Amino acid sequence: MIIVGSVRPGRIGLPIAEWVKTAADPDWTIDFVDLAELNLPFMDEPNHPSIRKYTKQHTLDWSARVDAADAVILVTPEYNHSYSPVLKNAIDFLSQEWWRKPVGFVSYGGVSGGTRGVVGLEPAITGVGMVRTGAGVEIPFAGKQVENGVFTPNAKEVAVLDKQLAELTELAVALRPLQNR
Repeated sequence: MIIVGSVRPGRIGLPIAEWVKTAADPDWTIDFVDLAELNLPFMDEPNHPSIRKYTKQHTLDWSARVDAADAVILVTPEYNHSYSPVLKNAIDFLSQEWWRKPVGFVSYGGVSGGTRGVVGLEPAITGVGMVRTGAGVEIPFAGKQVENGVFTPNAKEVAVLDKQLAELTELAVALRPLQNR
């Protein structure tokens, strides 16, 4: 699963996520989740996500999609030295569905390349039991690499993403027996 963590008009996260998708193993079935299209409301479930007693169809649908994923890549911006609120909301909607899923980050932003946004999300992903890859793609000033709606990575970004994808594959196999399926 690749999740586009920004819904802003004119966002560059979508072309970055499309690059990630094209770099993935062609034998993989990718669930490409654009949070702008998913359009989850601000958390509106009456019950705590850990008990999985969902009352809204959008939550049931989101739960099924995350349950089906073997691994997750979060393509995330950094907003004001922190994470994207829509991405945090999408994580918070669920609990057990994330358990022991490997997760990789492809972050972007200004000088820090989105690092502070990732650091802000780490307690949330740890809290729901996700397992982070060691390799993380950080793209500083990513807007300079988007032309006509297409992101062009540099050699370092390609190498780190390749390493992350390989690690996600290994972790998905190793962690599968530990997941609540």
